[in-house]
Amino acid sequence: MMNAADLTKFDREHVWHPYSGTVNPRYCIEAVSAEGVEITLADGRKLIDGISSWWTMAHGHRHPKIVEAMKRQLEVMPHVMFGGFTHAPAVELTEKLLKLAPEKMHWVFYSDSGSVAVEVAMKMALQYFYAQGKREKCKFLSVEHTYHGDTFGTMALGGGAGSMHEYFSYLLTPHFTAKAPSLGFDNFQPGDIEDMRRIMEQHSGEIAAVILEPVLQGAGGMRIYSPEYLRQLKKLCEEFGILLILDEIATGFGRTGEMFAADYAGISPDIMCVGKGLTGGHITLAATLAADEIGRVISGGDPGALMHGPTFMANPVACAAANASMELFGEYDWRSNVKAIEKQLRCELEPLRKEAGVADVRVLGAVGAVELKNAVNADEYTRKFVELGCWVRPFGKVVYLMPPFVITESQLGKLTWAVNKVIRGN
Repeated sequence: MMNAADLTKFDREHVWHPYSGTVNPRYCIEAVSAEGVEITLADGRKLIDGISSWWTMAHGHRHPKIVEAMKRQLEVMPHVMFGGFTHAPAVELTEKLLKLAPEKMHWVFYSDSGSVAVEVAMKMALQYFYAQGKREKCKFLSVEHTYHGDTFGTMALGGGAGSMHEYFSYLLTPHFTAKAPSLGFDNFQPGDIEDMRRIMEQHSGEIAAVILEPVLQGAGGMRIYSPEYLRQLKKLCEEFGILLILDEIATGFGRTGEMFAADYAGISPDIMCVGKGLTGGHITLAATLAADEIGRVISGGDPGALMHGPTFMANPVACAAANASMELFGEYDWRSNVKAIEKQLRCELEPLRKEAGVADVRVLGAVGAVELKNAVNADEYTRKFVELGCWVRPFGKVVYLMPPFVITESQLGKLTWAVNKVIRGN
C-alpha cells in the first residue's frame, strides 16, 4: 500500500478528477474515512462536510442502517442483470418511491447517475410522441441557468454561451431556452412566465417537454424561485400539449424542506428524475419516474419498448442502500431538522449581505448560498476552508452550504463561522 505522500503524487500524475486538468490539476487532498458529518484526512484532520459530498449525504456518512443493508445484500447477491431478472430490493424500492412521489407517478426506471436519469426522461418524452406519430415534437424547453448533467443530451439543455458546457455548443442539439424566473421563494412576478408562453405559442408543435429544476436551480447558481412559477408552468404545459419533466436530483428527498420541491407547488409532473440523496449518498443510483400514460403510450406504439438499459440497472446493493435511506425518512424527524438548519443558516449567513463584495444571500431548507459580486478562486477558497476544519467547495460566484440533515447546531455554527471568515477575508 502506498504511503500518503506517494499516493498523492501518483494521483496528481495519473488520476483525472472532476472539472480538472492534468497539467495543473485542481486542489485535491486524501480522505481516508468518513462518519456522520465528518471526513477524516490522511494526516488525521477532520473536516465537517458542509456540502454533503456533492449534495448526497442526507443522513450523514456511513450511516449504520444503510451500511448494514448494503453488507447483507453483498453477502447474497451483489449484482444481477435487470434484463430478464427482477429482485426484491428493486421492487421494494419502487413501492417506497411511488408512495413518496407526486400522485401521478406510476412507473420507475433505474439508472446509474443523475445525468443518465435525465437522458432517460428525455427519451421517454421523445418516444411518447414518436409512438403517436408526432416525430416533429423532438425539442425541449428549459430555462436560463439550467443544469441537468454532463452527458451530451443533458448538456444540450443548457449548453449555450456562458454556460459550463459552452465548449461543446457547436456539437449540441439546439433546443429552446426561456428566461429564468425571478429570484425569491415569495417573489413570483406575473411576467416571469410570459417568455415560456411566448415560446410555447410559437413552437408547441416542435416541443416534446419542458424540463427544469423545481424551486431551486443548483449548479446554475443556487437560484431559489417561487413555487407559483411551477403552478403556472404546469397550466401552460397542459394548455399546449407539452410534457413536464422535473429534475429533482438535487432538490429531492428533503433538501428544500419538503420531500420533493414540487410539493411546494402541489403539482405532479409527467416525468420526474431523482438521484443523489436516493441512497443517502452511499452508492450511486438514480431513477426516472413516469406517469402511467407515459408508459402505456410508449409501450403501445413502435417499437413498443423504452430503448434504454444500463448494464448495472437496479443494482441490488444500491437498491438495498436506497431502501434503508427511504426507511430512515420515517424513523427520525428530518423535517424539524431541516427547519432548524434553515433557521440557523438564515440567522448566521444573513449578516454577510452587508459586505461590499456580496450580491445576495439565499436560504431554503438545508441550503444556504452567498452569491458574491465576482467569481472566486475555488481552489484558494477551498484551501482556506480546509484550514478552518470545513469542507466547503465554492463554484463561480457562489459560496454555499448543503449540510447533512443530522448536523448539530455547533457543527453548523462552525460552517457558517468559516463562511463568514473566508468571505470577509479575516
